[in-house]
Amino acid sequence: MELVHKEEKELFDQFRDWYKNRHDYALEWKERTGGKVMGYFCTYVPEEILYAADILPVRILGSHEPQDVTEPHIFAMFCPFCRDCLAQGLKGRFDYLNGIMIAQSCLHIRQAYTSWDIHIPTDYSYYLPHPMNVQSPHAIPYLREELVKFKASVEEWIGRTITEEDLKRGIEIMNTNRRLMNQVYELRKGSNPPLTGLEAMYMVVSSQTTEKRDHNKALKSLLQNLPSRNIGDSGERLMILGSEDDDTEFISMVENLGATFVTDDHCTGTRYFQEEVNPTGDPLTAIAERYVKRVSCPSKDWPQRTRLDHIVKMAKDYDVQGAILIQQKFCDPHELDIPIIKETLEKNGLSTLFLELDVTVPIGQFKTRVEAFLEIIREEDLF
Repeated sequence: MELVHKEEKELFDQFRDWYKNRHDYALEWKERTGGKVMGYFCTYVPEEILYAADILPVRILGSHEPQDVTEPHIFAMFCPFCRDCLAQGLKGRFDYLNGIMIAQSCLHIRQAYTSWDIHIPTDYSYYLPHPMNVQSPHAIPYLREELVKFKASVEEWIGRTITEEDLKRGIEIMNTNRRLMNQVYELRKGSNPPLTGLEAMYMVVSSQTTEKRDHNKALKSLLQNLPSRNIGDSGERLMILGSEDDDTEFISMVENLGATFVTDDHCTGTRYFQEEVNPTGDPLTAIAERYVKRVSCPSKDWPQRTRLDHIVKMAKDYDVQGAILIQQKFCDPHELDIPIIKETLEKNGLSTLFLELDVTVPIGQFKTRVEAFLEIIREEDLF
């Protein structure tokens, strides 16, 4: 039986409502402030610079609905997530955006950005050539120079200079949000985690579409009472990792079977917020260093696979009993990444379940497989 304090439930409801009503939120923010809204396609976009310019960054996400409008614009064998994102633009659901941008990551999401840029009018568009070989000693100085160009482009668009103080303010806004969400995740390490995986997903994904200062205020209020919260028996402790995932129905389905997701490794989870920007020294260098050294997306985790040790440590820190590895259909970077992650986790004693998802297809088909997976974990715990 779930035991929650009323005010805490209301705070998680706030995160859920921000996520579900993200377009309404952005429209209201725009009308209230008169500011510009930037849609972005990848979490390598340096939001610090956008906040320094008083621009609201809104991550472009899909709707998890079947669609038939992207076929003339993007390959059908590109991942369903990137096609779903493009469909939202073609259907006019992001018409409030003043601009769009991407930081180079995978080919599929870049094609969604390019098609959007061609077919959906906006006032501003920017492609940020983020280095793919982030392990190169040249990656940080290279990205810094690209950030100089990006900053100058934004300045021309908004008609004013972005000062060093502006950049420091943008860094502090982002760092505060990261710090607070890390504090919430720390509480998930305990034997009785005070929030579900679904609640954590609403919290993190809503941060990608909400003004960070609003989100920070909600996080501070949440953290005042969260340590004493009790959600009841958490069941099997799971982690989820892989492709972009804001599929709340899937998370809910698994947790309704008696398990709890206690941590994750994907770009709508910990890979978005774990590392802060060093607030000392040159701001653009510090921003570049953070986005180069952050836990890498599989498209950038080469030639050395740096995430393996990170994922194993995370599994141990959160006392994980099993891992669900998800891959968006046709997602090339994760298709290459998942086999070695699966092998590594199993060598470290964790049960794993691999699922190939299509974000526009109902998740009911996976229920039987997840039930069988949880039964295996329960049987292992008996010995």
